[in-house]
Amino acid sequence: MKDVMRLDKLLAALGEGTRTQVRDIIRAGRVAVDGMPERDAGRQIDTAKQSVTLDGRPLVYKSVRHVMMNKPGGVLTAARDKKQKTVMDLLPPLYAAMGCMPAGRLDKDTEGLLIITSDGQLAHRIISPRHDVGKVYFARVDGPLTGEDVSAFAAGLHIDDADGEFDARPAILDIVRSGENESEARVRVTEGRYHQVKRMFAARGRRVTYLKREKIGALALDSSLAPGEWREMTDEEVSLLEQEDREEENA
Repeated sequence: MKDVMRLDKLLAALGEGTRTQVRDIIRAGRVAVDGMPERDAGRQIDTAKQSVTLDGRPLVYKSVRHVMMNKPGGVLTAARDKKQKTVMDLLPPLYAAMGCMPAGRLDKDTEGLLIITSDGQLAHRIISPRHDVGKVYFARVDGPLTGEDVSAFAAGLHIDDADGEFDARPAILDIVRSGENESEARVRVTEGRYHQVKRMFAARGRRVTYLKREKIGALALDSSLAPGEWREMTDEEVSLLEQEDREEENA
């Protein structure tokens, strides 16, 4: 969107209601521009220079939005679903109105770092295997893990199961703890096929009982975010993902 737009279009873009609803809000005198009540829905607003408030609450317009979420288990990574709760349902309507979408997917029962953005190019960098953006997962599995598993992951696993057949790219398996009945490990992969990490462990005879994504590229999940919590990303955090892609292009 442009920096200059109609007042009613601005409020609608910020998720404050439909165009009809926001016009009623404006006519009711609830909106002020630069501190002065404004009842003209067609008033042209320079979002970079002028301040707009609704019932005294500042409205901040950004042409692009980036959200970091600690996705909880039991929630779908999708824009919408008629029957089940999605990650977009955890955000105010503003973000859907701004065109934000999840950058990639996490399984319904998987927790952790999820980026939701209105920047299609950034989302493509995160998702596309061509950009080789590593994703780090913490996994808990039933049974022991050994050096043979580390070597198998590093060599690249051949996956052949009910969901299909493919050769997984080499991955880094770092065993945190190995026990007879349960083990913990971190896995770094550079692709995101359906149930990727779970299927890789399954190929080694292990079932994943808990999975959480901790990092995407150089960006780590904010440890202060509880499952289901989110916040807008800082410019520095966004640049971590963009810088990684630029370095690859220059390599």
